[in-house]
Amino acid sequence: MKVRVLGCSGGIGQNIATTSFLVDDDILIDAGTGVCGLSLAEMRRIKHIFITHSHLDHIAAIPLLVDTLFDNLIGQPLVVHALPETIKALQEHIFNWTIWPDFTELPNKTDAVLTLQTMAAGSVNEISGRFIEMIRVNHTVPAVAYCVQSEGKVFAFSGDTTCNENFWTSLNKHNYVDLLFVESAFADEHLELAKLACHYCPQLLAQDLSKLKRKTKIYISHLKPGSEQMIIEQCKAALPDWDVYQLNSGDLFQL
Repeated sequence: MKVRVLGCSGGIGQNIATTSFLVDDDILIDAGTGVCGLSLAEMRRIKHIFITHSHLDHIAAIPLLVDTLFDNLIGQPLVVHALPETIKALQEHIFNWTIWPDFTELPNKTDAVLTLQTMAAGSVNEISGRFIEMIRVNHTVPAVAYCVQSEGKVFAFSGDTTCNENFWTSLNKHNYVDLLFVESAFADEHLELAKLACHYCPQLLAQDLSKLKRKTKIYISHLKPGSEQMIIEQCKAALPDWDVYQLNSGDLFQL
């Protein structure tokens, strides 16, 4: 299994983009602005998108991607997998003929180029030997994490969340987590804002990581632009017994 970081920032700027991870060549986990860095040929290989939640920084590329690939998707639609609440948000607020055309009806309803497919938290979807588990987490809107298993390897991504039990309980079912991406959107100076926005900051993340039974390398995502160094330093200080790294656009992991 290959995991390529297209974007992992909490904002946008030169050389930074919002959350999107490419699993192998055909699966996206989230579709933030990082998708825009792909070539047209790479975009054409994408068949499935698994969305953590409905916030713009995680879905921004979906409408533009399906528009760009329109001709290639006739007869083989792009499939978006998400919670029912997230699918409803996409239908009502994005693919509504006002913000963007409803590509679930184009070129016609029986042969549309986009499929919005609901997925229940706790369920597992298999795609060509990759098992993608959806895990409910704690955010300001209905949100999930994902755990992907392939050929004995395990990759997990927290999505946007703050203190919760489900994510860590699910990870503890595995003998080992080979690759773990966890968010920490705020520095500890903004603890109250982190709680209000339902994001981690280093001290909250440290509390929750104590629930994980097996040590692994921790890659920190969703850092606010301009605060990256401070947040990473605080994460390392709060987690002295863990290997903590900053996740960056362009990182590539081979499991």
